[in-house]
Amino acid sequence: MLKGHFSRAFADSPDRLHFAAHSHHLWPDVTFDAQQQHWLDAARLADTKWQKVLGDVLPEAQRWIARRLGLSRPEAIAVGPSVHDFLVRILSCFRPGQRLRILATDGEFHSFQRQALRLEEAGTADVERVAVEPFESFPERFSAAAAAGGHDLVYFSQVFFNSGYAVPDLAALIAAIPSHETFVVVDGYHGFMALPTDLSALEERIFYTAGGYKYAMSGEGICFLHCPPGFGLRPRDTGWFAAFGDLSQSPEEATQRVPYSPDGYRFFGATFDHTGLYRLVAVQRWLDQQGVDVAAIHRHVQGLQAQFLDQLPSLRHHDLSLANLLPGREIEPRGHFLTFRTPQAGELHALLTDAGIATDYRDDRLRFGFGVYHQQDDVSRLMAALQQLP
Repeated sequence: MLKGHFSRAFADSPDRLHFAAHSHHLWPDVTFDAQQQHWLDAARLADTKWQKVLGDVLPEAQRWIARRLGLSRPEAIAVGPSVHDFLVRILSCFRPGQRLRILATDGEFHSFQRQALRLEEAGTADVERVAVEPFESFPERFSAAAAAGGHDLVYFSQVFFNSGYAVPDLAALIAAIPSHETFVVVDGYHGFMALPTDLSALEERIFYTAGGYKYAMSGEGICFLHCPPGFGLRPRDTGWFAAFGDLSQSPEEATQRVPYSPDGYRFFGATFDHTGLYRLVAVQRWLDQQGVDVAAIHRHVQGLQAQFLDQLPSLRHHDLSLANLLPGREIEPRGHFLTFRTPQAGELHALLTDAGIATDYRDDRLRFGFGVYHQQDDVSRLMAALQQLP
C-alpha cells in the first residue's frame, strides 16, 4: 500500500518481514524529517520553543486525533508519555480512601491489569472481571454485568491485545451502565488508526485513550486521552500543565484552591518530551496527502489477513491452523493482527525470529500484525517461510 514511504526502515534489510505491526509499527520516512525538525526548532527557538509546541504543534495534533475519532472538541484531548499515566490520574479523581468498585475484563493489557491487581492487593479496590471468552457472548455478558450497577469505574478495551477481538458496538456496552456518574474508560490502543472509529455519540460520556506506538506509527512517548466534560475535573495526581487555561489566579488564590483548566489540560502532567508530537503530526499530514484514511488502511489490512487465512490450510501445521485462530475467522470485526493459541507460541516465535521474521507472543498466543507497509508479496513470502517450519 505505502511500502515505498518506509525506505529508511527497509534500507538495511530490503527483504525484511516485519509482522509485528500490532506491537511496534515501523516508522515512515516522514518521521525522520519530523525528528530533525524538532531538534532544529529546539535549537533555533531555545527558551521559546514551548510557544511553538503548545501554540502550533499540540493543537494540530489534537485536531488530527479529533478528526480521526469524530470528536468535536480537540481541546478536550490531553497528551502524555503513557496510557498508564492517564490511568493513574483518572484513579486520583476519586475520594481519598474510597474503596473503588471497578468493572473490567480478563483481557486487559498490563498497564491496567497490573495496576488493578495492585489496588486489590492494597485493599483499595474490588475488581469484577468479565471473561472475554467465549467471544460470541461477550457483549451480552459484559452489558449484563454493567447493568447491575454500583461501579465507580468501567474499563474495557476496544480491541483486546491478546486475541484481536474487537467490541462490535461500543455504544451498546456503554448504554448498559445505569449511572451517569460512573467513569467509563475505553482503551483504544489497538483501535486508534486501525479500525474506523466514530466517537461523536459518546464524547460526552467516555474517556478514550490510545497512543502513537502502534498503528499511528509515531513511536513512543506520545499517548492521548479524550476527556469528557464533567468527569474528573480536579485529579489529585496533577502537574503544572493542568492549570493551563486557568492561569489567571493570583498566587494567593492558588493556595486556597488549586486551579485546573476545564478542558483536556486538566489531565496533563508536567514538562514532557514533545518529539512524539512532531512525529504524530507528520504521519497524519502524510496520510492525508496520500489520500489515505483509517477506512482505507482497514480495508488494506483486511485484504492481507484474508490472503493469509486463505493460504493457511495449505500449511498443514498443527499449531498455525484455523482451529487455533482467535477469535475465529467468522467473528468480525477484528483488530489488525491474527492470534493463534498454542502452547508452542514461544517456540514458534523463536523459530520465526531465527528465520528473520518479526512476530511476537504473549503466553500461549502467537501474533502476526499487518500494516500499511505490507504488500501481497510480503504475505506470500511469509507463507513460504512458514512452510519451512517443523
